[in-house]
Amino acid sequence: MNKFNALFSLSGRVMMALIFVLSGLSKLSAIEGMQGYMESVGVPGILIYPTIFLEVGAGLAIIVDFQTRIAALLLAGFSLITAFIFHNQFDDQMQFIMFMKNVAIAGGLLLLVRNGAGELSLDNRQSASANRAST
Repeated sequence: MNKFNALFSLSGRVMMALIFVLSGLSKLSAIEGMQGYMESVGVPGILIYPTIFLEVGAGLAIIVDFQTRIAALLLAGFSLITAFIFHNQFDDQMQFIMFMKNVAIAGGLLLLVRNGAGELSLDNRQSASANRAST
């Protein structure tokens, strides 16, 4: 059962992080449009660049399991902030669903912050190596 848990953890991390990596990469092909959208809700368009870096960088960090807890915490905060800024029209059912999607993703990421990357992770191997070296 331990092998299944490790595979479930790895699969879950990849599935959760993939939305950020793909979203960040798609913004690269439409930077001006995304800047305009951001500015239309009062967010400075120049923030598109750190947004792309965060989504792709932290998403990849979770996938390859490097500093997973930090990356997950950053993306959880990002998900909540973007939910409140971009999906706050609660009378529009689609916007409410998008808001709740962001909240759910943030919840999953917070579980990752709490539980760590799991057995099949670079973080876990680094921790085990450090423990062996100190004994």
